[in-house]
Amino acid sequence: MEQKLEGVPETLLVPLWARATETKHDDPIIKDEKAIEIMGQIEYDFSKFKDQEPTLVSVAVRTEILDKAVKAFIDKYPLSTIINIGCGLDTRFLRVDNGKIIWHDLDLPEVINIRKQFFTESERHKMIAKSVFDYSWIDDIKAKGPVLIIAEGIFMYLTEQEVEEIMDKLANAFKGAEMLLETTPASLVKQNQKQDLIKDQYQIEARLQWGIKKGKEIEKLNDEIKFIKDWHYFDYHKDRWRIIRWLSLIPTFKDRFGNRIVHLKFD
Repeated sequence: MEQKLEGVPETLLVPLWARATETKHDDPIIKDEKAIEIMGQIEYDFSKFKDQEPTLVSVAVRTEILDKAVKAFIDKYPLSTIINIGCGLDTRFLRVDNGKIIWHDLDLPEVINIRKQFFTESERHKMIAKSVFDYSWIDDIKAKGPVLIIAEGIFMYLTEQEVEEIMDKLANAFKGAEMLLETTPASLVKQNQKQDLIKDQYQIEARLQWGIKKGKEIEKLNDEIKFIKDWHYFDYHKDRWRIIRWLSLIPTFKDRFGNRIVHLKFD
């Protein structure tokens, strides 16, 4: 099928490529056979990503970290609700489903239209075709049990004001919920102001706009946010990072160039 995504929505094809490519690796960090299936049916020039080894490893590590964190939450709360903001063509539900959870995938209508070509909704797995800024989606969530919100590969493309607005809405609507949020370093955002990193790397028109230096900085966004912990990508599978493995031993480098998954809770 031909896709017609542009701008930020087009970036969802990067992690799809990465997960499919990593699955074919001799010693893969993660396995995602569904990603291979989807990639094989989308008409797109994925070859332009072939030299992006750091991206490949980054997405694989990100996927592993999030899978483990989501599974840990589900193990603790078997009857829980998961909200996947900016889901893209994510396949995590297939890997973590315990047969009891309620899962909501949220993304723009053009993304959900593509997603529906590969996934079927059920009573426990719903797709919401709305912008994250169309807050009517909150009313579409029929939460049962504890709530976990995932935001992977999306907030770095929003302005700080937009991030604050979303976090305010989430904090008010889902009190007591936990969240797993991918963050990018503030230094890369500043660098993006001088050069178009996403366009240069992936030939996609999208810009980094928000980032933080340390995970605990997330608490500044809203008084109801409590930082729990974070995971830095460079700390995992160091043999795959090549020269970055050694550079990441320098704290300044690590803070300036590596993404994190931040685990937080709305009190």
